[in-house]
Amino acid sequence: MPAYLIGEVIVTDESWISGYANNVHDIVHKHGGKYLSRSSNITHVEGKPTEASLIALVEFPSMDAAKAFVDDPDYQEFRASRVKGSISTVQIIDSSDAAGTVPYLVAS
Repeated sequence: MPAYLIGEVIVTDESWISGYANNVHDIVHKHGGKYLSRSSNITHVEGKPTEASLIALVEFPSMDAAKAFVDDPDYQEFRASRVKGSISTVQIIDSSDAAGTVPYLVAS
């Protein structure tokens, strides 16, 4: 079952961005992941507006693959630089349907 990593980032120091952007894609790919979006074009529709400078959405083939990316030793340097230069929230969700009413999703 696919899993999705959602990263919401408020940049506080831009010095980490170039190294992160140029290198993390390859580490994501190593774990079967692909970016679906890495955008600063955020349109608020409802609820509390985000303060994020950008939101990234990355698809992985499984929850295990997404967690393996997060824990990959090659990622840790870039992860630390992002944490130091931003306020970040990173979450992983599976592709299930909590209500169980969408026929093409697995009920959770």
